[in-house]
Amino acid sequence: MNQFDLIIIGSGPGGYVTAIRASQLGMKVGLVERESLGGICLNWGCIPTKALLKSAQVFEYLQHASDYGIKVGEAKADFAAIVQRSRDVAQAMSKGVEFLMRKNKITVIKGTGKLARGKKVQVTDAEGKTTEYSAPHIIVATGARAKELPNMPIDGKRIIGYRQAMTLSKQPKRLVVVGAGAIGVEFAYFYNAIGTEVTVVEYLEQGLLPREDADVSKELDKIFKKKGIDVRANTEVTEVKTTTRTCTVVVKDRKTGKTDEIKCDVVLSAAGVTPNTENIGLETLGVQTERGWIKVDAYYRTNVPGIYAIGDVVPGPALAHVASAEGITCVEAIAGLNPEPIDYDNIPSCTYCVPEVASVGYTEQAARAAGYQLKVGRFPFTASGKAKASGAPEGFVKVIFDAKYGEWLGAHLIGANVTEMIAEVVAARKLETTGHEIIKSIHPHPTMSEAIMEATAAAYGEVIHL
Repeated sequence: MNQFDLIIIGSGPGGYVTAIRASQLGMKVGLVERESLGGICLNWGCIPTKALLKSAQVFEYLQHASDYGIKVGEAKADFAAIVQRSRDVAQAMSKGVEFLMRKNKITVIKGTGKLARGKKVQVTDAEGKTTEYSAPHIIVATGARAKELPNMPIDGKRIIGYRQAMTLSKQPKRLVVVGAGAIGVEFAYFYNAIGTEVTVVEYLEQGLLPREDADVSKELDKIFKKKGIDVRANTEVTEVKTTTRTCTVVVKDRKTGKTDEIKCDVVLSAAGVTPNTENIGLETLGVQTERGWIKVDAYYRTNVPGIYAIGDVVPGPALAHVASAEGITCVEAIAGLNPEPIDYDNIPSCTYCVPEVASVGYTEQAARAAGYQLKVGRFPFTASGKAKASGAPEGFVKVIFDAKYGEWLGAHLIGANVTEMIAEVVAARKLETTGHEIIKSIHPHPTMSEAIMEATAAAYGEVIHL
């Protein structure tokens, strides 16, 4: 009963997807999980945050109903009900994963897993009982957690991580978000939309979403400031003073050296994530790591035969869809299917604030630094009939092509529903589609997706609606 073909430690979007694919390939699979099936993504990340963001968006719609010719009474945000809806959505999705495990005859092992010698995993349950399981192939998919900055340790009350930000018992009047990546930006939008006074502090000079194309960051910065969000780029948090009721965040402008104090009720630490690689037996087996991440090859094999790692515990983008793709590639290689290694230059990135942000490939700055001669096209949503009719004219589509060969180097979108549009670019780049082929691909009208074709036409001097 304790012998499997494959054991996976962690049931997030890396682990549970991997388990299903392995089962499809005829493997007997054991899936170890210490909390809830679906991991952080389904329970504390991707899914519940999108539920919160949707509530904020609906609230904004109601506040601007008159813009659409609709009269409604005064709308009020019920913070407790918003949080409860988010938790209900997460719970329903986790139950959905439970169903998938039963459907695919995957054995779920509840407890904390630890690697042991001899291709074994020791699982300790909630009562402290340890049981040993064995398999010729073991995949580590233990994910990551919120990174703690040394000068602002998370206490779960005044200084919080993303998990606490989703389940606060009371809506804060003032919130400081430290870190302007996807997590920080999404929570900044959510809390601002429902009435909290929000300040975002980012260490890097580019400000909001510093890893995105500079034009997108500038546009989002402009929109956030219009919403009343105080954005402080190129700024360092030097200290956080807490009392039982308030916080004082001491910041320093990295350019001028000037210091300032920001008063708030809660500080959200959103400065990235740390891999969960401690105390899981890596040292016992001699699995190689680098700065906490597990070193793997193109098929996610570690230096120890039979031990693999995927998702947020390995170097690369800490994204749910990346973890899933890595897991599928890993088990298909184990099964001898010879899968194609993942192209990490064609991974889409999405941020679900309003307006949304989506991108793939090179930024303009990175493409120029790589030595490419470029054709760059932009199409603003102010020129899109669908965007104007929808009341969402903010943002643009920016596309980047290699001028010599027509290779689609990158795309950067900011606007309504752009996270649904980016897949077109990912598929086109995978198929090595050129700009001319996109221009000649008829896009339906009126749609937001027309902007991709129009931006491409702009890059080649053929744009119609500008």
